[in-house]
Amino acid sequence: MNTLLGLLDEIPSPAEQPRATPIRDRSTRHSASPTALLHTEQIHALVHQLFFQQESKPVRHVGFVAIEACSETATLCLQVAKALAEEDRYDIGLFDAHPDSLPLQTKLQIPSPIGAELTWPIAPRLWLVPRQSWLPQGSAQRITEQNLSRLREIMTEFDFSILSCAPASWLTACIGQTCDGLVLVLTANKTRRLVAAQIKDHLTKARVPLLGTVLADRRFPVPQGLYRSL
Repeated sequence: MNTLLGLLDEIPSPAEQPRATPIRDRSTRHSASPTALLHTEQIHALVHQLFFQQESKPVRHVGFVAIEACSETATLCLQVAKALAEEDRYDIGLFDAHPDSLPLQTKLQIPSPIGAELTWPIAPRLWLVPRQSWLPQGSAQRITEQNLSRLREIMTEFDFSILSCAPASWLTACIGQTCDGLVLVLTANKTRRLVAAQIKDHLTKARVPLLGTVLADRRFPVPQGLYRSL
C-alpha cells in the first residue's frame, strides 16, 4: 500500500522540495498565507499521485475512509474534489457514502435546493451527490446489492467520483467494492500501526483495492508565527 501524501497539515522546512509536480499553475495564489499555500500544494500533490500517476489501470472512483471513528473525511473529500474540478476538463461527483451520519451537505455547510434528492452543482464542474440518491431513507443498516448497483450507476455519470465513506467497517468494505479503490486516512498521534494493519488485511480479504494512505492532523512543532518571518 503506497503512501499517497504522507503529511497533511505538516509544515516542512524551507529547503524541502515539493513532493509532486503541480498539476496546474497556481501562481495567482501568492497572496494566500504560507500555511494555506502549503495545504493547497499538498492536496494537489495527493490528486496528482492518486489519479494521474497510477501505473496500472486508471483510477476514477475513490473512497476516503478514516480509521478512527472520531475522524472525519468530509472536508478532505471536498478539497480533493475541488482540486479535480479546477482542472476544468472533468465532471466530478462528490458522494455522500456515509449512511449513518449527518448528511454530507450539512457537514460541509453546503446549501441544498429545496426538496433535492438527486445531484446538484456546488461549483463549476462539481456536483454533490446526496446519499438519498442511491440509498433510501432508513436503509443505512441494510444496504442491498440494488443500492450498491445504483451507486455504481451514478458514479458512471462522472469522470471522477470522490466518496466520503464511513469509518472502516463491513459497510465500508461493501461500498469499497463499487470503487476503483479506497484511501485510508490515518490520524496523527491516534491511529495505531497494528489497527491500521488489521484494517488493511480485512479490506484485502474483502477484495477491496487499497490505493494508499493519508496521514492527517499532524502539526509541525514550530509555532506558525515563526514561519511568517522566514
